[in-house]
Amino acid sequence: MSSKRFAGRTVIVTGGGSGIGKATVERIVAEGGRVVAVDISQERLDELAAELGGAVVTVTGDLTDSAVVTATVDAAGDTIDGLANVAGIMDGFVPTAELQDDMWERVMAVNLTAMMKLTRAVLAPMLAAGSGSIVNVSSEAGHRASAAGTAYTTSKHAVNGFTKSTAFFYTPKGIRCNAVSPGGVATNVDSTPQTAYGMERLGPFFQTNLPRTAQPEELAAVIAFLLSDDASDVSGAIIPVDGGWAAV
Repeated sequence: MSSKRFAGRTVIVTGGGSGIGKATVERIVAEGGRVVAVDISQERLDELAAELGGAVVTVTGDLTDSAVVTATVDAAGDTIDGLANVAGIMDGFVPTAELQDDMWERVMAVNLTAMMKLTRAVLAPMLAAGSGSIVNVSSEAGHRASAAGTAYTTSKHAVNGFTKSTAFFYTPKGIRCNAVSPGGVATNVDSTPQTAYGMERLGPFFQTNLPRTAQPEELAAVIAFLLSDDASDVSGAIIPVDGGWAAV
């Protein structure tokens, strides 16, 4: 890859050990960037560091822990040029009546609250620099009710609102915030159905509307575009990267 859009820049990528996150780390490093990769798996991060070398700084931990958020920002240093909030979990396609408190709280903590806390933390150095780009990974479930269970669907609708609100407040300060909305992606996220009724209700929509499964690299390409100066006039956008699912 000849482009060096991220030369001299530091980007934080959550969920960086696998799937969309790993592909995003690889893309940014290939384009000359330094990446702070955060993941809950030490093993996956060790493999990533061995593959990419000194261009990657790794932080192991659960971003629902505020101490991990602090460690991530500290690892990045004084300048943070970009943040890709990729880490997320599914909900087993569970509908509201069957939804347990622990699942609701965990999905919200990982998919929304951790994203908010890390975004809030990087805004201080971005505001000091007068520039920065934040990209959140939403989902096709952020646009419709027929793509996941209640908790995941709610969390991704909230991610879209969070993205737009952050863009509204900080685009005038030189900081852009956007989101991508994937459909099905070949990742290691556990989407095993946990409820018969949930799949009975969702199954027909998957059978008739679900497009092909995307590769993580396809999402990484769009995330890298939004993080880069090539998207200098794009902020507050929620961009479907879903094989046309949003058009159905």
